[in-house]
Amino acid sequence: MRRIIISLGLTAWLSAGPAHAFEIEAEQDFGLSPGAPIEVLSNADIEAMAAVLTDFAARHPTRRVHYVQASSAEIQRAIRDEGARFDLVISSAMDLQMKLANDGFAASVELDVPGLPDWARWRDQLWGMALEPVVTLASRRGFGDLPLPRSRRELIATLRENPDRFAGRIASYDPEVSGVGYFLVSQDDQGSDGFWRLAEVMGRLDARLFCCSGDMIEELRAGRVALAYNVVASYAARFRPDDPDLVQLELDDYVLAILRSAFVPVAAPDPEGGELLLAHLLSPWSQGIIADSAGVALIPGTGPAPGPSLRPIRLDAGLLVYDDRLRRASLLSEWRAALIQDMPAGETPTTPEAP
Repeated sequence: MRRIIISLGLTAWLSAGPAHAFEIEAEQDFGLSPGAPIEVLSNADIEAMAAVLTDFAARHPTRRVHYVQASSAEIQRAIRDEGARFDLVISSAMDLQMKLANDGFAASVELDVPGLPDWARWRDQLWGMALEPVVTLASRRGFGDLPLPRSRRELIATLRENPDRFAGRIASYDPEVSGVGYFLVSQDDQGSDGFWRLAEVMGRLDARLFCCSGDMIEELRAGRVALAYNVVASYAARFRPDDPDLVQLELDDYVLAILRSAFVPVAAPDPEGGELLLAHLLSPWSQGIIADSAGVALIPGTGPAPGPSLRPIRLDAGLLVYDDRLRRASLLSEWRAALIQDMPAGETPTTPEAP
């Protein structure tokens, strides 16, 4: 994966700051204060967070935010294995965030957030800041005159009956390389008896595997895939209004919704700055911006209400079961058998590169 550096204002951190072994995807400064920045590590891409971070910098002219974007797996590596020092850590990989908090990496923070559901916080250490529906996207051109499926059962039938149309043109997460991808597989496994039938059908059609929602959407918009399964809705929301070919399937059996959560690390160099930024992200104004992007409000009254098919995943210690090595190995083995059906014994699957 390429390392992309985007900077606004001061960028001296690259030359003056400590070297990190974890892989950075992008980084950007918000604000022009010459003082030490509030260091943020997150798997949400910069564009998704730009509005609320720009507003924070405007409201706090003496503070600057240095935002570092990395994958959920790299965030885990940075905090747990490398001792990287950040003031706020944000991720949509709920199980990995819970593991870090439970293992003592998250500080307790006293915040009063009216309306925040009890299931969207864990103790005073891990705070849900966005409810992110996980959706299936389709290309109208890719489906042609086929009716759009309204459930996973109908989706399975559509794929089975039209192999020539969909062979090599289905995208989904690769749970081997994406923490969010693994977590979604685990939730689909619990949520639907038909998920593995869908996985097997996608495997027979040579589904392409990706690390990120953004990459799947790019391939969909370019016409190289016709269907993207398990895409974070807020990423799609940026393109759907201006791209008539992009359509979100209204699957009425269930729609998973993950919590993007945040914590202030115990080793934060500026814990007050991390807490200040966290409080801003949980403010009604920021929550309204985030809800408009995600299409659903985490805090009632700040945006669209959840639909009847939405199934939010609770932020609680039950998430720790997904970190169990035997469970993980078993789930990934079942996933390989379904998705990578022609893999010779002993070989390790790799994520195909986008053309």
